[in-house]
Amino acid sequence: MNQLIEDLEDLFDNAPCGYVSTGPGGHIIMANRIFADWLGRARSDIIGRRFQDFLNIAGKMYYETHFAPLMRMQGFFHEVALDLVRADGSKLPVLVNAVERRDEKGALSFVRITIFNASDRRRYERELLEARRCAEKANAELQNLNRTLEERIAEAVEARMKSEAALRQAQKMEAVGQLTGGIAHDFNNMLAVVFSALNLLERRLAKGEDVSHFIAAAKDGAGRAAALTQRLLAFSRQQALAPEPICANQMVAGMSDLLHHTLGEMVRLETVLAEDLWQVLADKNVLENVVLNLAINARDAMPHGGRLVIETANSHLDEAYGAEHDVKPGQYVMVAVTDTGVGMSPEVMAKAFDPFFTTKEPGRGTGLGLSQVFGFVKQSEGHITVNSALGRGTSITIYLPRYSGAPEARNHSEAQMPVCGNGSETVLVVEDDEQVLTLTAQMLRDLGYHVVEARCGEEALGALSAVPAIGLLFTDVVMPDINGLRLAEAALERRPDLKILFTTGYSRDAVVHNRLLDPGVNLLQKPASLEQLAAKVRTLLDG
Repeated sequence: MNQLIEDLEDLFDNAPCGYVSTGPGGHIIMANRIFADWLGRARSDIIGRRFQDFLNIAGKMYYETHFAPLMRMQGFFHEVALDLVRADGSKLPVLVNAVERRDEKGALSFVRITIFNASDRRRYERELLEARRCAEKANAELQNLNRTLEERIAEAVEARMKSEAALRQAQKMEAVGQLTGGIAHDFNNMLAVVFSALNLLERRLAKGEDVSHFIAAAKDGAGRAAALTQRLLAFSRQQALAPEPICANQMVAGMSDLLHHTLGEMVRLETVLAEDLWQVLADKNVLENVVLNLAINARDAMPHGGRLVIETANSHLDEAYGAEHDVKPGQYVMVAVTDTGVGMSPEVMAKAFDPFFTTKEPGRGTGLGLSQVFGFVKQSEGHITVNSALGRGTSITIYLPRYSGAPEARNHSEAQMPVCGNGSETVLVVEDDEQVLTLTAQMLRDLGYHVVEARCGEEALGALSAVPAIGLLFTDVVMPDINGLRLAEAALERRPDLKILFTTGYSRDAVVHNRLLDPGVNLLQKPASLEQLAAKVRTLLDG
């Protein structure tokens, strides 16, 4: 047996051709003497390296791009001409054959490579001629591949540019959205002070000197400021929406008089309302404002008069459209507002939804109109498109998801509740803003409640222990140290029967989205009027 092994080793070493075996990882695990001699290297310098390491640059590229892939596909490679690079840098033309061997489980055990010296001129010329033919064929295929690749690269570059433009737009809208959301929160806190002070002043001076016109003017100004914060929140997609089942046809019909009055005699209003229109689940008041906003924009785009068409239809957005425009495919209700006005240039159209961008003269617009529409539509999980051309008018189309549920009746019971306390009920008010705390407490006292004030969560928990008569905790959501949610949880552990009312300058959607509150909790949004506060407190205490 030992003699047989020695004979085989001798045959292996003294064969007229080179033998190399590579393992599953492609590294040489065995090489015979003649292969080492051809390279002018010791076998120890060969073992562990890759076969292609001993080829010239062209051979190495050919090995990695053609030889190795074909080996993986077919398990063998038949006679290819390559150049070995000797240790002294000279080249040796060779012909290479290879075959792989696998174990019983199909796993690759090794690849055996056989190398023949191609110094024989005639054979070498035949191989060279064949190689040229193959090269010409490969070159033709490569040119075709290059043409196809160039086309694909051009398509990919164009698609990427569109994606990058969309991403920049989304990032810009998101950044400004966060900014406006923060502004709205702070502004709402200031408005809470104004509203509270004016309501108290109105009640205190009801039988005294006539200052009602000053109060009305101040309340009107504060109301307009509050409306501005709602527009900011709408753009930032943090507006508190009150969705309900809506038939867009009925809504448009109900707005007819308002639209005619707003548009004036120079604009002809037409409606094209689809039969059997599906319902949508949306905030009716906000949707009406959206349609009115678009109609006013259209009127301003037709200074010499024109035609305005409001159209509704049932629509289906398929998967291809959804993927292209980043909208969920499915059934939608379409509401389109089309005018015959001056239209927009591509540059203006690209900025149409940007906040504070407007083509109107100073004093005629804030640039929040279309961004507010955009925010509402996205917050309602819808889609919006703009089609326009200079001199050919503009069409803005809104798609809102179809609502398949039954119509729901609004609950008006809260407005019918009594608004005053009975003189024996105690409310704990927690607010980190000193002025808001003082005025809120005073309003509740004017409504007939005993009030305990706390400026932070720790004070509130102490008050709960000291005053057992407290029946309602009225707390701000966003506070330092202990936020409103953690305070309420701690309070309910001590007093499970305690009623909880939250308030915040942010919207319900914002605080729920940021996990500061759970959906469905009792929330009074700042700024709140005396009547709103009274109705909410009375509803909870009587519930």
